[in-house]
Amino acid sequence: MADFDMVLKFWGPVEADYSTHGGLVLTRLFKEHPDTQKLFPKLAGIPQADLAGNAAVSAQGAIALKSLGDLLKAKGNHAAIVKVLATTHGSHKVPIDNFKLITEIVVKVMEEKAGLDAAGQKALKDVMAVVISDIATNYKELGFTC
Repeated sequence: MADFDMVLKFWGPVEADYSTHGGLVLTRLFKEHPDTQKLFPKLAGIPQADLAGNAAVSAQGAIALKSLGDLLKAKGNHAAIVKVLATTHGSHKVPIDNFKLITEIVVKVMEEKAGLDAAGQKALKDVMAVVISDIATNYKELGFTC
C-alpha cells in the first residue's frame, strides 16, 4: 500500500494532462524501442519524425496512463483491471517484456515532468513488477503465449 501512496503523491500532474504525458511516454517508447510501435496498429505507420505532438499518439498514450492511474488507485486490489488488460493486450500479442519497457519510460517521464524522486521511482517499479507478474499469470490462464 505504501508504494501506491508514494507514486500517487506524484500522480497529480500526470492525471491533469494525460494526453501530453501519454504522448511523451509513447513517443519516447517508440524512439527508444522502435519495434514496439508496430504493436499499435493505428500508430504503426507514423514516421519517427512525426511522433512528437501527434494527436493519435497522444490519445493512445492517454489511454495507457489512465489505465495506469486506475491500477495505482486500486492500491493492489486490481484483479479485474489486470484481467481486462491481459485480455486486450494478449489478444494483440503484446509481449510481457513490453510492459517492462513502458514502465521504464513512465518512470523517466514522471521524474522529468512530475518530480518523481528516487523513492517514488523505486515504488513505481515495485508496483509495476507485481502488476506485470499478474498480467503474465492472466496471459497463461487465457492461453496467450506472448
